[in-house]
Amino acid sequence: MSRPSTQARRPASARAPRRGSPNVRLRVGFLGIAIVLSIFAARLVQLQGIDPAQYAEMAAAEGTESVIIPSERGEILDRNGEPLAESVDALMIVADPALTSDDASDLARILSNRLDIDYIRTLERLRVEDSRFQYVARQVPASLAADVVADTREQGYSGLFTERDPLRVYPGKYTAANLVGFLGTPRRDGSARALAGLEASFDEFLAGVDGEARYEVGAGNTIPLGDNTVTPAVDGTDLQTTIDSDLQWYTQRVLQQTVEGAGGSSGMAVIMDRHTGELLSVADYPSYDASQPQEFADQKHLFKSSALTDVYEPGSVEKVLTLASLIDAGYATNRTKITVPPVLNRQDRPIGDYWEHGTLRLTLAGVLAKSSNIGTVIAADRFKRGELRRYLTAYGLGRRTGIGIGGETRGILPNGAEWTPQVDDRIAFGQSLSVNAIQMIAAVNTIANGGVRVDPSLIKGSATLDDGTRVGTDDATERQVISEDAAHQTTLMMERVIDPEAGVAPGAAVPGYRVAGKTGTAQRVGESGVYDSTTVSFAGFAPAEDPRFTIYVVVHDPREGSGGGSVAGPAFSKLMSYTLRRYAVPRSDTRPSQIPVEW
Repeated sequence: MSRPSTQARRPASARAPRRGSPNVRLRVGFLGIAIVLSIFAARLVQLQGIDPAQYAEMAAAEGTESVIIPSERGEILDRNGEPLAESVDALMIVADPALTSDDASDLARILSNRLDIDYIRTLERLRVEDSRFQYVARQVPASLAADVVADTREQGYSGLFTERDPLRVYPGKYTAANLVGFLGTPRRDGSARALAGLEASFDEFLAGVDGEARYEVGAGNTIPLGDNTVTPAVDGTDLQTTIDSDLQWYTQRVLQQTVEGAGGSSGMAVIMDRHTGELLSVADYPSYDASQPQEFADQKHLFKSSALTDVYEPGSVEKVLTLASLIDAGYATNRTKITVPPVLNRQDRPIGDYWEHGTLRLTLAGVLAKSSNIGTVIAADRFKRGELRRYLTAYGLGRRTGIGIGGETRGILPNGAEWTPQVDDRIAFGQSLSVNAIQMIAAVNTIANGGVRVDPSLIKGSATLDDGTRVGTDDATERQVISEDAAHQTTLMMERVIDPEAGVAPGAAVPGYRVAGKTGTAQRVGESGVYDSTTVSFAGFAPAEDPRFTIYVVVHDPREGSGGGSVAGPAFSKLMSYTLRRYAVPRSDTRPSQIPVEW
């Protein structure tokens, strides 16, 4: 017999209630799905319809990091490939703010002390939120950067790293600083800031284009298989100049000695290849150290080439152009006889010579050899109205040479109503007009080059300025200004300037070579706006029978009584002697000109 079960049955009324019917469940599910889809749809409309660009940028910013890859700036070279400005290995120090923010104060103190950078700005960069890459210092010498980062790690700090970042250096320091210029403190984006000289004029040509590395990040880390792209940097182009750096150094030394020896305030010296117009040396004094420009912050007027930016009256060197033009026009020869009175009374004032004399009987060669203002004006009376100005314009006066350095002046060449009879007289012997040194050497070189003016050049080949202009030896032009015969006759006259018996500049002679040249002494306008000092100069070329080089030396504000023959002449002699020997130019094997200076 079976035993009755001890488990009580659950009464029917106590059973769990049944779940809702299938239709109810379906309705609730569809409603939930509809709500979710509505939210997604609204978000989609917001992203794609209202402001898609903004949200795309936000997403990209939150999900990507970018790093600039610096391009290497092109070198500035002399004619022989020696660097005047170059980029050497250096490092940037960068921070990962996610790792440096907690220790930012201590790290900023260390970095500002060791690298001489701003503490507050460094502190801000070490604390930037939502960033894994911040520049701290640029173009730090490699050894210093490595030491600083290593020291911070030894002290227990993390988050500082180094990356390649080339540093600009100027090996010659003072040598050609007036031409090369320099780079200042990098801009906030790290790009170079070219502040003077060729560095500024050819900034885009030299700079190249920085590259960029972009990579996706998540949770503060790079996503290995994310959308990572690298745009390589394009390095800048080298810029080769016509400058001979050794000759430039020597020229600067001779110029400094000359200016200081004469008690002058400043000076310029330029050396040009007669055939090509290439500038082998363009020296200014005083100048500055391109590797330490900050030490000359209170002398910013030095951050230029005075040979291009400063204008002055050329004085009697101008007589070469006047008399050569007179011969070319057929109004005279180098033997034309001129009667020179003690004083020449003209329209507004009497014209005299630098020395007292009675009535002289000089040839045109004698007028130049003795540097007679009176004789030059009498000879120039043969020009027709406007004729002398047309010649001077053809020589290149009154317009920029365009060799590639910013800030060049045009000079002053009067025109129209400004060219009065009085001005005409004074321009004939080098007053009432203004030039820069490159204009003047190019004009005198026209005589040396058989009457053909060749554009002066500072750049070998061709290069593009930031304004799009191409300059250089490949772009130089030539034009016939005077006949070859007129140039030859003028050269014979210029040789007599050096003659110790006939001329005024025996100190410009170069042993073993025939030299043709001309002195210059002109009044100089001071800060008060009146003539209160002088400019003395000497321009010439050698060997006179087949010129190889033209050299021009200018000294401003020498002590009273100084002249072009006594101050600039000897400097010319030193520079020409050195240059001829350096380039192995054969000695002259013919006698100097003996053309008569009197009749």
